[in-house]
Amino acid sequence: MSESAVLEGKTALITGASAGLGRQFATALAAAGARVGIAARRADRLEDLAAQIRSDGGEAAAFSLDVTDSASVRACLDAAEEALGPIDVLVNNAGIGIPKRIVDITEEDYDALMATNAKGAWLMAQETGRRMIARGQGGRIINTASMGGLIATRQLSVYGMSKAAVIHMTKAMALEWARFGINVNAICPGYVSTEMNGAFFETDDGQKFVSTFPRKRLIEEADFDGMIVLLASDQSRIITGSIITMDDAQGFTLY
Repeated sequence: MSESAVLEGKTALITGASAGLGRQFATALAAAGARVGIAARRADRLEDLAAQIRSDGGEAAAFSLDVTDSASVRACLDAAEEALGPIDVLVNNAGIGIPKRIVDITEEDYDALMATNAKGAWLMAQETGRRMIARGQGGRIINTASMGGLIATRQLSVYGMSKAAVIHMTKAMALEWARFGINVNAICPGYVSTEMNGAFFETDDGQKFVSTFPRKRLIEEADFDGMIVLLASDQSRIITGSIITMDDAQGFTLY
């Protein structure tokens, strides 16, 4: 098998795939040979991505998903398995951010962040793990956490709390599911220019913030391609329970 087809025969499901890193992950996994299921609440935006992957010679299908709703999680997995086959790889990427000072965070903000980033990640990984265990052929679960789950960052207190929960969840699932051949890892991105934060980084304040980073640059979405493919592949056989910081040394400036 060629290096470019390292995931040939595998089925991957990516949540939060309508934009940003989720879209990039789906493209990278498809280019590596995986059948790709893409899921998000904004299902209309998924069809364009699925069409792009197909035009590049890949196989893709789009599914509507609300990760905060267990019934929606089960329905999405049912539909993805029917269309593409059993899920070998879950990229658990759906998430939101609400940047505010601690004193300005509302109860509604708190609930929304925790429901999507922590509970939603849990529901998706738990149900996928159940199915992988029942199937008996192992699998890969890759959780998108954040540099903000490892260190405190201004105006991202509850976001960081939710991602810290994902980090602990990753370790706990890796421990319990190792005997089933399921590898569970998390990546912790630093600041990436995406739809979620791109407008800020175009402002003077955003540019000043970037100038404080050791390399004075934002991370590019494509910088994650190699790691996401590695963690999805059989080449990551002994990597589980790992929390992989991918922040271009940005975190060293934020303590």
